[in-house]
Amino acid sequence: MIYIIRHGQTDLNKERRMQGRNGLPLNETGIQQAAKLKEELKEISFDLVFSSPQERAIQTAEIVTGMQVSTDLRLDVFDLGDADRILLSEVKMDGPIPDRTFYKGVENPISFLERVFDFMSELEKQVAHKEINILLSGHRCTTGCMGAYFEGVPSDGNITRFSSETGNFKVFTFNRK
Repeated sequence: MIYIIRHGQTDLNKERRMQGRNGLPLNETGIQQAAKLKEELKEISFDLVFSSPQERAIQTAEIVTGMQVSTDLRLDVFDLGDADRILLSEVKMDGPIPDRTFYKGVENPISFLERVFDFMSELEKQVAHKEINILLSGHRCTTGCMGAYFEGVPSDGNITRFSSETGNFKVFTFNRK
């Protein structure tokens, strides 16, 4: 089984600001959310734990599993460029992402999708026929992209619908052939 968790709350989440690669560690609420998630998943013995390299995602995975976490750059948060840390209410958006014509450095959404799907495809090849439990820790965008790997990309391209709420999880399985 694949357990996909979204990191707990940070002060930027609380302040309703865009949070990308210039994010913050978990705040007290985020630590409590991760501890609650640990309690919910306490019966699960995880064989592998992967995370975004962002501290908030690593912290969440470590609290939930108590295990060593392997990070992978392909699971990094969507790069918001110059829109990072701006109030959500003030960001000029182009659909579900900051307007790339307005903000310098915003990641190409196709490149983002490809890098997360590349990780998922590699993981699937390695473990699809094994009976193991894997925890993947990430962000709204990456957990949504992981969900789209299993469910397919929606026609409107908004993959975030597959993400769980802050400090929660969803479960998927690779199709066994």
